[in-house]
Amino acid sequence: MPSPIGHTLAGLAVLAARDAPEHASRARAAVVVGAAVAADLDLLLRFVDGRNHHQAESHSVGAALLAALLVWAGARLAGAARPARLAMTASLAWLSHLALDYLNRDTHPPIGIMAFWPWSYEYFKFPWPLFLDIGRTLEWATVYNNALAAAWEVAVLLPLLLLVRRLRARRRG
Repeated sequence: MPSPIGHTLAGLAVLAARDAPEHASRARAAVVVGAAVAADLDLLLRFVDGRNHHQAESHSVGAALLAALLVWAGARLAGAARPARLAMTASLAWLSHLALDYLNRDTHPPIGIMAFWPWSYEYFKFPWPLFLDIGRTLEWATVYNNALAAAWEVAVLLPLLLLVRRLRARRRG
């Protein structure tokens, strides 16, 4: 699984592609980046029942649709401008998480992501990983590998974010 740094950059790229600067706000950015990293909250379920839930239901199109519904309802209740657009952007950010996890090197079973839950319980994995796996211990070798993996994510995703911003600015101007 990619790091929160990679998921944050992907979420910011989605936000840059979807929202014009005049609609951007810290609150919108927080919702969209939150959606981009939220699928990994399933790691906390291990503390509830001791089982590994990672990359299961929360890493799916179904969860992205549920996230869109929750964001839309919350934005409507808060009186936010364009709640449907914010919900769609949050859903796309959630899907960016799935894309990164699908493209990573996965070494923690179950391998892959349950991308099409609730319609399918099958796990899917890209055969030629683009991103490195993030370890889940604090041993020196793991910390070193995690730093290397995060640096690689920045090297791949930061230029993508900058390109999206540039294309969006060119389209406006």
